[in-house]
Amino acid sequence: MADTQSVIKSKFLSHGTLGSKDLVASRKFYEEFLGLECVQTSKISMMIRLGGEHVYAVVQDKRMGEMPRLNHNGIDVDTDGDVNEAYQSVLDGAREWGLYNISEPVEQHGTYSFHFWDRDGNTWEILCNPKGGYTWIFDQGDLEGKGHWDPALRATKANSTKTN
Repeated sequence: MADTQSVIKSKFLSHGTLGSKDLVASRKFYEEFLGLECVQTSKISMMIRLGGEHVYAVVQDKRMGEMPRLNHNGIDVDTDGDVNEAYQSVLDGAREWGLYNISEPVEQHGTYSFHFWDRDGNTWEILCNPKGGYTWIFDQGDLEGKGHWDPALRATKANSTKTN
């Protein structure tokens, strides 16, 4: 938590929102392909989560546009090999699940990952991260001048996760 007093007395980043053109098809994709937990909250919405308390509200919007790559959603796996297996699964399932713009796995911002879009236009990143996701980067403090794109961070992450 920041050392300064904030205006808002916030305590937890609880949720984000995704769009869906077809809630039934989206739920099937989330559960059967991505392995997410889903619960229907209304005729046009559901909540999804995976491995923690942060959730996404998914709201049906048949006119939804495509999410920019920068605004992607990350799903962590344990190893680079798991990233490669997920990549192959995305390629294999592209036609069935309506997946497109599938990038090849690459080393970037301290992780090994790839991106793709689902039939709703939501952007996903599958990446190798330790337990806790990007929380390891907070141990580094502000990265003035380097940014989290520094290739040395991959080694730093590996070393910091051995002690956690």
